[in-house]
Amino acid sequence: MPDDLHREPLDQLLEHMAGRHFLVLTGAGISTPSGIPDYRDSDGVRRGRQPMMYQEFLAKPEARRRYWARAMLGWPRVRQARPNAAHEALATLQAEQRISGLITQNVDTLHDQAGSQEVIELHGSLHRVLCLDCEQRSERQQIQLLMEAQNPYLADVDAVQAPDGDTLLAPAFEARFQIPHCPHCGGERLKPDVVFFGENVAAVTAARATQAVEDADGLLVVGSSLMAWSAFRLCRAIKDQGKPLLAINRGKTRADELLDLKLEEPCEALLPLLTHRQF
Repeated sequence: MPDDLHREPLDQLLEHMAGRHFLVLTGAGISTPSGIPDYRDSDGVRRGRQPMMYQEFLAKPEARRRYWARAMLGWPRVRQARPNAAHEALATLQAEQRISGLITQNVDTLHDQAGSQEVIELHGSLHRVLCLDCEQRSERQQIQLLMEAQNPYLADVDAVQAPDGDTLLAPAFEARFQIPHCPHCGGERLKPDVVFFGENVAAVTAARATQAVEDADGLLVVGSSLMAWSAFRLCRAIKDQGKPLLAINRGKTRADELLDLKLEEPCEALLPLLTHRQF
């Protein structure tokens, strides 16, 4: 899009960020231009079915079978996704020390791939797998190869992509699925190294995020509805400290009443412009 279409919102953003080092918090909306679906529509309403709950995943082998069958088909799209202009712009701003740091709710590692450093991953990473029995971690691609070898009947199945590497898969395909075993201990309780719905953010991660908020001059939210408490609490904290809270997000957020500025511009168009301006 031509720069002049974004001149006014860019000027508004620069006015609020002038002389300050903002912390940036990103959500699914920054990765949709990279081909990864998001969870919610512009009104903040969840799309499609309810996600897998942590308690169900722990308690039921059939739930783990269902999760991994769908994830096996969804992983290639996540693995092949590449950073877009918004990820690259934030990496540039961080390298130039124009933002104080970066927190993401995303589990796709696209910020790391773009070159951002010391990214605080609130919800973990799909690129790692954790064994709940021996607590060792494995690379996700290693587990993928195991699953593909054990479940060749799924090789030609075309499933509809869902958020966070999930897919829409018929129950008949799930019933036959062979769950992968841990390469370290042989256990069957493998879990993606992400925070499930109903699971708490790790205490160490939450503490890092809280400290990052304390150290920042303000918080810029990019592409998040902020419906998850782990992200919304950071917005509450920044306002409790009397610091500005800004958002670039297309649609409703949980923090709309707290925001000092909200821009509904495409982040992949607006953030690269920010790299060319001083603030």
